[in-house]
Amino acid sequence: MESVEELRFEVNGRLMAARAVGPATGTPVLALHGWLDNAASFRALEPLLGGVRLICLDLMGHGFSSHRPESVPYYIWDNVADVVAVADELGWEHFHLLGHSMGAGVSSLLAGAMPERVLSLVLIEGLAPQTDSPEELPAKMAQAIRRHQRPARNPRYYASIEEAVQARMKGRFPVGEQAARWLVERSIVNTSKGFCWRSDSALILPSVLRLSEDQVRAFLAAITAPALLILGDQGIANDRLESRAQTIRQLQRMMLRGNHHLHMEPEPAEQIAQEIKAFYSSL
Repeated sequence: MESVEELRFEVNGRLMAARAVGPATGTPVLALHGWLDNAASFRALEPLLGGVRLICLDLMGHGFSSHRPESVPYYIWDNVADVVAVADELGWEHFHLLGHSMGAGVSSLLAGAMPERVLSLVLIEGLAPQTDSPEELPAKMAQAIRRHQRPARNPRYYASIEEAVQARMKGRFPVGEQAARWLVERSIVNTSKGFCWRSDSALILPSVLRLSEDQVRAFLAAITAPALLILGDQGIANDRLESRAQTIRQLQRMMLRGNHHLHMEPEPAEQIAQEIKAFYSSL
């Protein structure tokens, strides 16, 4: 196992944290995690991607990265600018993207907006952001504004890290014990009242505005880089995802055994790493 470096970047005056593994001269890959996860999402893959310089980011509001200012919402497209800023600080004019779930959506937006910079995409259990239809938008905006005006919920406290690990194992998208422990170690803080999540509570608030389906598909159609979509047979595959996938011109896809976090479990992680290495070799 190669040594792990903890990196810190300044992005618009705020800190973004990252885990870095692999040789400095290796294939440059930025890894983007899913909603309420963090850079530890890729720990099972880290020792398996030889020859890759893997920079796993904590997106804003997650892990060790800063929270956005209190009045600034967490729009998914703002992550695109953050990732580009990190690539610039690294001196990477061109790079590969590896994204899981929400991170896959960020990757697709970036690759569509700046195709000249993205060499390839590996998308795990995700393809593009959630959307609202024009007809839904007025009511959903009103609902989101009302929700944002409510007092913030009191944080949930845990008596021990073990209790937090058990809670994460039983989350909306369940994970195994080792995966939960990796995520919790990077997402927990010890306070006088007990252990609580470091992630910004504003992340769970509904979006005041989302992209439309036509807008999302315009980004997907603008992607010129080769892409590999990896899904779990117990994951999020649906008709909309399949329809969106047909919009990307150079897309390979595969289905492996596993759930939404299959990349964090030993056996599917081995398969995913083999597929990623073969994909990079074919470029």
